[in-house]
Amino acid sequence: MKSESWFVYMLRCADNSLYAGITTNLERRLSEHNHSNRLGAKYTRVRRPVCLAYSEKVENRSQASQREYQLKKLSKANKEKLVINFQ
Repeated sequence: MKSESWFVYMLRCADNSLYAGITTNLERRLSEHNHSNRLGAKYTRVRRPVCLAYSEKVENRSQASQREYQLKKLSKANKEKLVINFQ
């Protein structure tokens, strides 16, 4: 059984805010955030367009959720440092 790769990501929204999430497919998820009123997050729906600002690959869904929680707890300045170092 092949295990899926999980990603933790941050999106840069049109209002310059950062949104954190997890997924197994970054391209699909980015498209959902930008184009789907049903599948995109409520937060990003009103802050379109969004673009990928940061991502990291993790082992499994549990680790992805834990890392997402850590990212959400960071200050805006520390989130921006991650984004700068990602580029």
